[in-house]
Amino acid sequence: MDITSVTSYRFASTRDDLALGPGEKILAGGTWLMSEPQPDVTGFVDITRMGWPEVEITDAGLRIAATCTIARFVAWSRDELDTPVPDGWHAAGAIPDAAHALLMSFKVWNTATVGGNVCQSFTAAAMVSLLAALDGEAVIWTPDGGERRQPVAEFITGQAKNTLRPGEVLRALDVPAAAMRARVSLHKMALAELGRSGIVVSGRRDEDGSTVIAVTASTLAPHVFRYPGLPDDAQLRADVATPTDFFTDALGEADWRRAVTAVLAERVLADLAMEVTA
Repeated sequence: MDITSVTSYRFASTRDDLALGPGEKILAGGTWLMSEPQPDVTGFVDITRMGWPEVEITDAGLRIAATCTIARFVAWSRDELDTPVPDGWHAAGAIPDAAHALLMSFKVWNTATVGGNVCQSFTAAAMVSLLAALDGEAVIWTPDGGERRQPVAEFITGQAKNTLRPGEVLRALDVPAAAMRARVSLHKMALAELGRSGIVVSGRRDEDGSTVIAVTASTLAPHVFRYPGLPDDAQLRADVATPTDFFTDALGEADWRRAVTAVLAERVLADLAMEVTA
């Protein structure tokens, strides 16, 4: 789409370049920004030349650059990049499943970024579904030169809403090494065969036996449930039904979303239980 209100386009290569002028908007992949009119935007600041490594393995775990495309993130999970997946990082196997929870064309798949998917903060954001279950943390650069960090599950506050403040830029998403070593399961449901997911339930089973279940897409914001071990089916069904923000749209009624969320949660739990006994 032609964004007729935009009169300037510049690349950022240093942190100083991220200071936005009136009407400027940060852009990485730009797949959503270019999909509809942006009447309040007069300039784009492209951050794809900041030189951030797509993925980094640190002592703490995994760092995903906000500018890493979803296609490249999936490629990393399949050991197709120069940075290998560390031995025992079982959670990497769930990355393709999460990516496919979002309906994307070939062009979007290769252009949309992990950071953009999180910052857009749609209920069915595929990377949010994954990162919420893995205790992913948003690393946010503040305009005063500082940094703040926030769990991705708390960063998203509603449909297309988050805690990003004016002048802030998402730098990266960090995932703890312990979460990357966990066994992960993800189940999704859509009313249309080729439609985006209306419900996503993802979960992990840590090495210490604790369990995390994340509900996304069916609710306006992520909901994360934690257990010291494997919960029983009745407890899990009751817990995942407690959110008050199940919603209705063209892709499903709120009651349908609530009911199917419980079914998918049980399937995730069954997968994690099988991993424990295998």
